[in-house]
Amino acid sequence: MIVKLTGSLKKAWRTACATGRLMVGVHDYDNYVAQTRRHNPHAPVMSKRQFYDYCHKRRLGGSGSRCC
Repeated sequence: MIVKLTGSLKKAWRTACATGRLMVGVHDYDNYVAQTRRHNPHAPVMSKRQFYDYCHKRRLGGSGSRCC
């Protein structure tokens, strides 16, 4: 019972941390790689720099800056 509760708390903590990072615009590269490998093992994976640029452009609308 305690082991099950500890595992549940760890999972909840990881989920809360990931949610917090996404809320402030920090995307999880390791999670992206894991999901890409799980869904299509032969698909190309972006480098960390490419992934960061991709997320940054999506967040700012591709213009590189935003007004307000």
